[in-house]
Amino acid sequence: MVSSKQVPLSEAYWFQEGPGVRNWQFTTSGVKLLNVGNITKDGNIDLDKTDKHISLEEAEGKYSHFLVDEGDLVIASSGISFDEDGMLRTRGAFIEKKHLPLCLNTSTIRFKAIDGVSDLNFFKFWLDSFEFRNQVSRLVTGSAQQNFGPSHLKAINISLPPLTEQKRIASLLARADRLRHLRRTAHELGESLLQSVFLEMFGHVRVNDKKWELSKFEDVCESRLGKMLDDKKQTGKHKRQYLRNFNVQWFHFDLSDIAEMDFDEKDRKEFRLQDGDILMCEGGEVGRCAIWKNQIEECYFQKALHRVRPNLELVKSEYLVHLFWWLAQTGGLGDFTSQVTIAHLTGEKLKELVIPVPPLSKQEEFAGVVARVESLRGKMSEGERQVNGLFESLLHEAFNG
Repeated sequence: MVSSKQVPLSEAYWFQEGPGVRNWQFTTSGVKLLNVGNITKDGNIDLDKTDKHISLEEAEGKYSHFLVDEGDLVIASSGISFDEDGMLRTRGAFIEKKHLPLCLNTSTIRFKAIDGVSDLNFFKFWLDSFEFRNQVSRLVTGSAQQNFGPSHLKAINISLPPLTEQKRIASLLARADRLRHLRRTAHELGESLLQSVFLEMFGHVRVNDKKWELSKFEDVCESRLGKMLDDKKQTGKHKRQYLRNFNVQWFHFDLSDIAEMDFDEKDRKEFRLQDGDILMCEGGEVGRCAIWKNQIEECYFQKALHRVRPNLELVKSEYLVHLFWWLAQTGGLGDFTSQVTIAHLTGEKLKELVIPVPPLSKQEEFAGVVARVESLRGKMSEGERQVNGLFESLLHEAFNG
């Protein structure tokens, strides 16, 4: 096994934090300022997320030494969060030529490797290691948002193998990381495929160009809003799990944070979810919806959500959720006579909504495509979990072996 020596991080890499540019210095043109929000979780730079610049005069004068170079690694040092393992995880990305000119801003830090000593690709993966995350988690400041800076980095040590070994480890992890991204991309393509199939089969539903029969929503579906939340009913003996607006995403549910509230026997009869129900957002991103498949054995829903139960002899759930997705993408929800955009979908508005209802056989054909794609995506998700597990094992072995 190749041995590593532990050295101060500042002896292995050069780093620099961005300046504290003031609000009054911001412009809408000139040289873009790199902000924390521009560094994405998947390791890319997205400069479209912000519109903060400084003047060309200031960039080439006062802040010239903060202009980043192609190949720099930049990381977020503010707004980072704790993972499930109780340790912080930052995010980093490499600067490409297309991003330039670009100036560091507060809470962003750039790194360069020291020639003959260190490799920057190795360092990017090391940021996800226990060694770094454990040290930075003990050093950070801040309660609502965690922050660190150069003074913290100067107190951190890195176990550094010879340069050739650093490059070998970085190459191995890069291949595993690319496989992770390919799996994730393949999973996302599944939904794009379904949206394309829907468009091919049912046309542009916003204008109903295939002249499907139109029906009021209440004629093909039963719907009701959920239970009004009551802070006084959070500690009783009838506490049950319930879903909120943010739990409902397009075509799936985010169950990472489930709330609880008292539901008495009457409430449990009225508001309990059944397999096959559609949950739809009343406000926010109006119409966002997904099909409930008993992910939680006994679950309820709040008033910000509509529970929709289709008449399966007239309309299929799979058709409905993709119909609402297309309507949301093409200008908001509205009926097909007035084309009114709805910002808040009350129970009455939903019942009166007019939607195209293609022949059931056509909808069933589409539901079959959905079932096949979801089955394939289930297999891909398992593959993605395995690849993620492989990557984490390699990461652990590389930096703890």
